[in-house]
Amino acid sequence: MKEFLTVGQIINTHGLQGELKVYPLTDDIRRFRKLKKIYIDNVENTVIWCKLQSDKVILKVEGIDSIEKAQKYKDKYIEIPREEAVPLSEGEHFIADIIGCKVLDENGRELGTVYDVIQTPSNDVYWVKGNTEVLVPALKTIVSNIDVTKGIIIIKPLEVWQ
Repeated sequence: MKEFLTVGQIINTHGLQGELKVYPLTDDIRRFRKLKKIYIDNVENTVIWCKLQSDKVILKVEGIDSIEKAQKYKDKYIEIPREEAVPLSEGEHFIADIIGCKVLDENGRELGTVYDVIQTPSNDVYWVKGNTEVLVPALKTIVSNIDVTKGIIIIKPLEVWQ
């Protein structure tokens, strides 16, 4: 499992004093208010303040005090140590832990590995790449078991749910 989790992507600058406009990659945008330290390119940075917009976050980071300095961070990702992540409820998993898991059906047939997780309003969808590509809805009626420590996801046979 990854030591750091990505919580946002810097999409632009904001203002002239080096503020960063961030697209959140987390379910709860309010979690940014609690961040004191963030990592960009594996370098620890101190968050001075945070302002929430409807779907974006504006961060002021120590040492980034001009628009020129802020522009160097555009398109970079903001990470936090796993131990600082929001606790998950039972049955929930971080997307970073799902990606790369092997997907097998209940009969033991390997379908491939999770290449990406597509988030939709109703449910997540696992994009599985193997000999063919399969989109697997992340529903309890289809996904039988997820074991991220072993890197395995078990699903109902395709014939049953397609």
